[in-house]
Amino acid sequence: MKLIITGAAGFVGYHLTTKFLSLGHKVLGVDNINDYYDVNLKFSRLNELGIKNFQESEITISEKNSLFSFIKLDIDNEEIINTIIRKTKPDLVIHLAAQAGVRYSITNPKEYVKSNLVGFFNVIDACKKNGIKKFIYASSSSVYGDSLNVPFLEEMNVDKPISLYASTKRSNELMAYTYSHLYDIQTIGLRFFTVYGPYGRPDMAYFSFTKAVLNNESIQVFNEGNLSRDFTYIDDIVNGIQLLSDEMFSSDSKLEKFELLNIGNSSPIKLLTFINTIEEIVGKKANLNFVSMQAGDVHNTYASVNKLLEKVNYKPNTTLRDGLTKFIEWYKNYYNDK
Repeated sequence: MKLIITGAAGFVGYHLTTKFLSLGHKVLGVDNINDYYDVNLKFSRLNELGIKNFQESEITISEKNSLFSFIKLDIDNEEIINTIIRKTKPDLVIHLAAQAGVRYSITNPKEYVKSNLVGFFNVIDACKKNGIKKFIYASSSSVYGDSLNVPFLEEMNVDKPISLYASTKRSNELMAYTYSHLYDIQTIGLRFFTVYGPYGRPDMAYFSFTKAVLNNESIQVFNEGNLSRDFTYIDDIVNGIQLLSDEMFSSDSKLEKFELLNIGNSSPIKLLTFINTIEEIVGKKANLNFVSMQAGDVHNTYASVNKLLEKVNYKPNTTLRDGLTKFIEWYKNYYNDK
């Protein structure tokens, strides 16, 4: 199978690319390598994939695996996105490229319009123009807003987002429905729930908390610690996407033409329990600074994954302690080498 994975230098994109290559699929990775967080981490991921030297808007073949190639490209470039998809003719496009972060959307809203609205349109419209009929994309648990009804079900009303980031992800879902309806494109929107693991994002709490505990720095604990998150280990996320991609091409597929699916752990963890687990693994106490709720944040996330279980037998199996242990081991090895 031939795939295009946008956001391939990102956290989920890197791990997903690695997975598909291990299965013998051909992957073209696309990423603009923006500086929302440390670009050296993105270069390290690309280096692991065999991409060391590349030029803007030129396809580079991996030095480690000839099945992988990469192009540095911003998805707001409609013309080049269309050209790449026309020439590549992928069987499946997995669109992960986006401006991430709830809090960043408060101060930098235009970046979300550019990447998450214009960029999303460019990619899905290029699929329409070039006859690509299989499209998976990243949505977010943020679309549920600050709902008190848990667990979150895909059928719930999600028309009250409380951050611009969430608004753009909900907009992606609506655009995908329209393209499925008008142009017979099968679209699968995945509502991710707090993904964590090695090579993760430094702007995420698990990353900054680990750094703080290891370096005797203070941790800001929002809403006095009265928060919970459905932390989901990266391998479980990747396995779920791989199962979905197989199901899309199955002759007796259970998937509809348009799908919205939660992909999480279905086991929310209280924030203070999460911090305590990091402390136990590291063997050091955290210095906690309790502060008020951050604008745009939600109190709880909790995924029902029954729909994904029904469709592809998705069963996340990584415990929080096992997942954090793997992440912290990677973190110490990675930053000791820098």
